[in-house]
Amino acid sequence: QVQLVESGGGSVQAGGSLRLSCTASGYTYSSYCMAWFRQAPGKEREGVGAIGSDGDIKYADSVLGRFTVTQGNANNTLYLQMNRLKPEDTAMYFCAASSGRLSWWSRLFSGYYTYWGQGTQVTVSS
Repeated sequence: QVQLVESGGGSVQAGGSLRLSCTASGYTYSSYCMAWFRQAPGKEREGVGAIGSDGDIKYADSVLGRFTVTQGNANNTLYLQMNRLKPEDTAMYFCAASSGRLSWWSRLFSGYYTYWGQGTQVTVSS
């Protein structure tokens, strides 16, 4: 049974930084993709950044240059370093994992992910 647990959310002023963590248990795919998504009230869930087992990382244009996705050494931990945060980054952030390899173009689409965490709230005040 795969479980994803996020942590690290909180409240920060604009321009500040936060680091989110996602710990995966029971996730043993050799070809995979893990990603961060976010969803603000009244808006659709959007992909923020995704890393595949090939090591390639795809970012949404809105976070490029500000957010960084990394993995722990055992590949069972996913991180999202968020710098220069903006009020529009306020959302619930979710960790997601696929049940196999994903093509480059599909990595930021939520429908391709099988496993999801419960989310952690990030609030950025102006």
